[in-house]
Amino acid sequence: MIKSLNKDKMEAVAKLRNCPMSARKMRLVVDLIRGKSVDDALNILKYTKKEAAVWVEKLLLSAISNWENKNDMTYSADEYDLYVKTIFSDEGTMLKRFRPAPHGRAHRIRKRTNHVTLVVQNRIAIEALDAAEITQE
Repeated sequence: MIKSLNKDKMEAVAKLRNCPMSARKMRLVVDLIRGKSVDDALNILKYTKKEAAVWVEKLLLSAISNWENKNDMTYSADEYDLYVKTIFSDEGTMLKRFRPAPHGRAHRIRKRTNHVTLVVQNRIAIEALDAAEITQE
């Protein structure tokens, strides 16, 4: 399957794998920033008191950097109004441990992990802004 590249809307992906936290806890933070502009999302994550917010903030900064590198560092993320197009958290592998319990029994301990995938995309078309800069010169 050949995927056509749309030059006006460029998107970049960042993935966080095997984060040592349950996917359910991560989804509480992920749902806060879905569809928001990058600036709003960074502000929300900075003032969220969840541990997951620190992980997602680093992931968002990585996605912004990926977008800039994908465009050969010729375009700045600030000019093109980047937003969080897609973000979701899936369950990862689970470490299974046993803890001793009374009367010779054992309780199972499940240490959960998750994978987060984040996609950022620009709202302002690259070609439109390039054409506007050419006409100003």
